[in-house]
Amino acid sequence: MRTRRSFRAGHLILAALLGALVTAGAVLLAAWLLLGRWGLSVMEGVALVNTQFVGDFDGDEAADAALDGMVNALGDRWSYYLTAEEYADQTERRSNRFVGIGVTVTPEEAGARILSVEEGGPAQAAGLLPGEVITGADGQPLTGEAAQSAADLIRGEEGTQVTLTVLGTDGTEREVTLTRAVIQQKSVTWEMLDGDVALITVKNFYSGCAQQGREALAAAQDAGARGVVFDLRNDPGGYISELTDLLDAVLPEGPIFRTGGKGGGESVVESDSECVDLPMTVIVNGDSYSAAEFFAAQLQEDGWAVVVGSPTSGKGYSQLTFPLLHGGAVGLSTKTYRTGDGVSLVGTGLSLDVRVDLSEEDAALLSAGSLSHGEDEQLQAALGALGEGR
Repeated sequence: MRTRRSFRAGHLILAALLGALVTAGAVLLAAWLLLGRWGLSVMEGVALVNTQFVGDFDGDEAADAALDGMVNALGDRWSYYLTAEEYADQTERRSNRFVGIGVTVTPEEAGARILSVEEGGPAQAAGLLPGEVITGADGQPLTGEAAQSAADLIRGEEGTQVTLTVLGTDGTEREVTLTRAVIQQKSVTWEMLDGDVALITVKNFYSGCAQQGREALAAAQDAGARGVVFDLRNDPGGYISELTDLLDAVLPEGPIFRTGGKGGGESVVESDSECVDLPMTVIVNGDSYSAAEFFAAQLQEDGWAVVVGSPTSGKGYSQLTFPLLHGGAVGLSTKTYRTGDGVSLVGTGLSLDVRVDLSEEDAALLSAGSLSHGEDEQLQAALGALGEGR
């Protein structure tokens, strides 16, 4: 009886060992199929550092360097690696929502020059104006190299205060204390120009862009607009969903976006029959990126708008951002995209209908929001080209 029980116990132990070996083998096979030889080698390197290296090191710093190097080695200019801090900044920026005082600044020798002031923010309420220079924050000078840190010193937690030293455009200096608040930045603004032409400026294609664009178009039409100029200069692009939604609002029925993934196949986005049937032009420049470049291309392809400006980058891959356990993220090109007619912009960019290049001085003024409409040669060319596309 004891022999039979011992045999059974031994049989169970053997079965358990065989099961564990099969499971381990399956895990190793899955790891090999998923990671490949080079991926497992990376894991080996991490294991060796953790078990054999005798020096002190920062694990997050090592991971940042390794991941950044891996993504750069892909040779894809559109893929990227973000540290935890960079990923948090990107997430905030793409939401068009941030905590601060509501200014955009650029560092200069004299301090942080204000480029724009957000409507309804603490800075506007305190009377800060574009062109003024912030020379100090909470007693810390922001002149010279210190100006590079201005944005970090100005930003902070909601409800906290910051005291700024501000140099006015008239040369007088004053101190202003502001309470930081949540700022909801607008993606789209518009104004009516002479001749009943609506100038619609699309700053980015992040959260809320399509809805704000639809509202701007509706308001412009209600105000009697007889033409539309879309200004997409210095627009960094954004989300495909915002892009296609705004294209759908503007264009008549038909394909407006084609995309394909690693596994093959194609997905096509179609516009419905509702559209904005007005003469249109689109202004672009070298910093009209991704969704901004594509928006202009699709309007041009459908014969809905004339494209005016300077050459664009020629992007044709879309990226997904994948968060990582240590707080960073990897952004990888996961899909190709093409226009409704199947045209890729990779390597070519837009075929401009009217090429107009701004001088370096005017381009700087445009970026600072200080270029007047009358001096804006690209805008004037766009106004002159209205209606030529149809």
